[in-house]
Amino acid sequence: MPQPRVLILRAPGTNCDVETAFAFETAGAIAERVHIGRVLERADVLADYQILCIPGGFSYGDDVAAGRIFGNQIRHHLAERMQAFRDEGKLILGICNGFQVLIKSGLLLDEADGPQATLTWNDSGQFEDRWVRLGVRGELSVFLKGIDQMYLPVAHAEGKLVTRDEVTLARLDAAGQLPLRYLPLDNSANGTGDQVEVPFPDNPNGSQLAAAAMCDESGRVLGLMPHPERHIDPVQHPRWTRGEGGEQGDGLAVFQNAVGYFA
Repeated sequence: MPQPRVLILRAPGTNCDVETAFAFETAGAIAERVHIGRVLERADVLADYQILCIPGGFSYGDDVAAGRIFGNQIRHHLAERMQAFRDEGKLILGICNGFQVLIKSGLLLDEADGPQATLTWNDSGQFEDRWVRLGVRGELSVFLKGIDQMYLPVAHAEGKLVTRDEVTLARLDAAGQLPLRYLPLDNSANGTGDQVEVPFPDNPNGSQLAAAAMCDESGRVLGLMPHPERHIDPVQHPRWTRGEGGEQGDGLAVFQNAVGYFA
């Protein structure tokens, strides 16, 4: 299998870049952590990579709003080059703060008539750090192919996905662009999460339709709030000593799908 090259795009305050690079390398890719300043100096560096990932953390201290400054750097200085990267059939992944960056940069959704969605403060009004159960809906997202459910940690204060209006929400849902849902931890909802009324804390932020992720129309760009890179090994499962870790961590499949896309 050819080894795709992954650009892990970091900024001041990014703090999940090392483990995200390790996750991609474990899945068989070649990963390099690159500062946003380097890309701003020479945007053609993107041509050297097949996958772009914006990892979690607190870019620029989450000043103004989580992901806003990093997103504005992309929107105002790299938008055309990033769009070309996507249109060349390459993959873009945003995890937690990376999802916030993607949605605020305009890379996820068509914003010709204004923003369609955003990520805002959790309903609890505070940072939520817990493990959640997730169900995959549909097969649009390249990163989620063949995955039914996952058990992953979340750690965010601004993870509530809200859309401009109910029409936009229904359209995104019907198009399969909300491919990951929070599920009740008690297994009361089976399969891929058609149950959309998921209360706190199982839905840790109050997202509409219990949505935990969003992808673009092609399925090659994905933003998700949970952290797959924090559960790639069975021993990272909080109850691995009870034998609940399985053969591999649930999150590893996300990175394996990205690498396998270029096989």
